[in-house]
Amino acid sequence: MSELTQPTASQRHRAREAIIQALYQWELSGYPMTQVEALFRADNDLKRADLAFFHQALRAIDETHSELVDALTPYLKRPFSELTPIERNILLLGAYELTARIDIPFKVVIAEAVALSKKFGATDGHKFVNGVLDQLAAQSRTIEVQAAAPRDRV
Repeated sequence: MSELTQPTASQRHRAREAIIQALYQWELSGYPMTQVEALFRADNDLKRADLAFFHQALRAIDETHSELVDALTPYLKRPFSELTPIERNILLLGAYELTARIDIPFKVVIAEAVALSKKFGATDGHKFVNGVLDQLAAQSRTIEVQAAAPRDRV
């Protein structure tokens, strides 16, 4: 009897790294997302990544791109188009996870985005990503964020 196994944190992290790279390739190439995904899978070893998450995230980001940008825009100090490609793509992934993947705790989403920013982004870019996603989490996951906030002791 086969049972479904949950992806490990490292498999999900590898998928996020691959998603950022695929989104970058998508942005630069201008190819349709399905073609970028197929090329990326052919050219990269994704055996140790959560492939279902990789596929779902790419599809959702492609299909809801403008809605994700709209969700992020109130928390940006400059137009989305003026962000670096890495910042844009990490924020898109973070916005997707915060708005569409309630199964992933908001603290995990933000921590992963910060880790990706430190790995792929500019120096101190992780602070910007953290600030934007923190604000989006407060708006999109209000109850979860409030429940996680430290209580004032009287």
